[in-house]
Amino acid sequence: MAEKKAKGQKGALQIAELTNTLVDPILAKKAGINTMLLGIWDEIVGPEFADCSRPDKIIWPKQRDMGARNSEQGGGLSPGQLTIACEGSRALFLSHQQDEILQRINAFFGFPALNRIKIVQKVVVKHDLRRKKPRKLSTREQKKLTEMVDEIEDERLKEALTKLGKAVLSKK
Repeated sequence: MAEKKAKGQKGALQIAELTNTLVDPILAKKAGINTMLLGIWDEIVGPEFADCSRPDKIIWPKQRDMGARNSEQGGGLSPGQLTIACEGSRALFLSHQQDEILQRINAFFGFPALNRIKIVQKVVVKHDLRRKKPRKLSTREQKKLTEMVDEIEDERLKEALTKLGKAVLSKK
């Protein structure tokens, strides 16, 4: 089931890789989604809806002519419909963000995979796929980290390295 490593490559598979290879086919068959979409869902919908929503399923239309290719629709695949589970009255506010969420999801897939969103009200049980936030750094650790990234001009790179540094230093 797990992919074989290239000859000469040492080490074991990460648990996430192994789990994804086992879980993704089941999710794809039952709900049409994958663990990567679930893993970045909080980033797609933002902090406003991260705690009250989750992707429920994707319904892909049946293909009539599998040989026909349409470059406007992702190489022959017709766009699908994503059903989002959202709690209570927040579903109304989420519906106002549908176009933006649809654009973000299609950017994630890299092609216009979806063209519709359906929002259903139901209780959302969040399973945090990410690790807990790192502990707060001491003043000394924070100062050291700031000095290390201080000369980096690109703000996005500086921010990413600072986040990585906090994660590394907080484990010590």
